Amino acid sequence: MDTENQDFLRDDDLSEIKNLISDEQPAETVKGTEKKAEPPKEPGGFAYELYTLLHDLVYILACVTIFFVFAVRLVGVDGESMYPTLDNKDYLGLLSNVFYTNVERGDIVVLNVPYYQDKPIVKRVIATGGQTVNIDFEKGVVYVDGVAQDEPYINEATNESYAEIGESLQYPVTVPEGSLFVMGDNRNHSSDSRFAPIGVVDERDVLGKVLCVLFPGGDAVTGKRDLKRIGAVS
Repeated sequence: MDTENQDFLRDDDLSEIKNLISDEQPAETVKGTEKKAEPPKEPGGFAYELYTLLHDLVYILACVTIFFVFAVRLVGVDGESMYPTLDNKDYLGLLSNVFYTNVERGDIVVLNVPYYQDKPIVKRVIATGGQTVNIDFEKGVVYVDGVAQDEPYINEATNESYAEIGESLQYPVTVPEGSLFVMGDNRNHSSDSRFAPIGVVDERDVLGKVLCVLFPGGDAVTGKRDLKRIGAVS
């Protein structure tokens, strides 16, 4: 046989052909035998769901705690000194003194005064630092800087001076800077700045400003809860 014109495959050529064949995709795939790529598995199951729920609850409780410690406080009213604006056992929302820094006349505030030690009291601001208070106890009229005050919120005229027990202030009273003159709306049944052992109070004793009634106590006259009182306090 004439071998001079024959083409022989070298070992290198065979290797190259094998590689080409192995890289080719099959022309047809039998239906139903192809494998689909599985999506990556995500965490699941009851344990994971419970962990996620507890994780979220911890964050929510932390935020609520911070909110009620630094922004809004909850306080209860003990007594009728602010009747009819507030009733005994009212639960109030209080803007904390962390954010309440500008006390104004007419605000209802909660204070810790030395006379009552650790028992907070709630009163209305009648005058701030630099203002002068005078009271005509016979007529029941309160004057601030010589102007008679219109006080539609009080229960009755201001006749109680504490002079009969020797514990009255000397009027007129000029409130020192950084101090407040406060009184209860139930004027003749309130121990407040008219009572000398309390007197004018330091602004630093203010815990916060009353914003709203969250849950009403029983009315001083009827003893019934009036849910319509829930809301902002002025």
